[in-house]
Amino acid sequence: MNTIYKERKIVSRLFAVLLSALLTVPLLSSCGGGSKSANVPPPVDDTVGRTVSDRKATSQTEAKKGLGTGQKVALLAGAAALYYMYNQHKNAAKEGAQGKYYLSKNGRVYYRDAENRAHWVTPPSEGIRVPESEAQQYRQFQGYNGNTSGRDLTGITSSAAPAL
Repeated sequence: MNTIYKERKIVSRLFAVLLSALLTVPLLSSCGGGSKSANVPPPVDDTVGRTVSDRKATSQTEAKKGLGTGQKVALLAGAAALYYMYNQHKNAAKEGAQGKYYLSKNGRVYYRDAENRAHWVTPPSEGIRVPESEAQQYRQFQGYNGNTSGRDLTGITSSAAPAL
């Protein structure tokens, strides 16, 4: 004689329903619309394997423009150079390296290419020569005239930047 216990039957059914529900969760969550930021490709770090580019040459020619023989200059490197480059490009209308630059919440500067990918900007290793009258506003930042102490760019974000 076979005896079937009713308690085991209920427990096994509950267990089967629970497992079925757990297996359908990934399927249902992948069918959602997702967020709009999912379409944006990840940022590109141009600092790795960087070669000499026209971005570097352009920033130097911009800085040298208008320098006379008797005019005092300051050398901006590091955070000071990065903030100078950001201020030069923050209102640009173009796309890409010569276009609009954004300041991220983590204190880095980036621009967006035609495919809407973020590219991190790095200042030239030899620094940027800027007229001293123009460079005074960067005195408090790291890299002003070779100074290793000072502030970095974290916490400076003034305007809303597109999400990375």
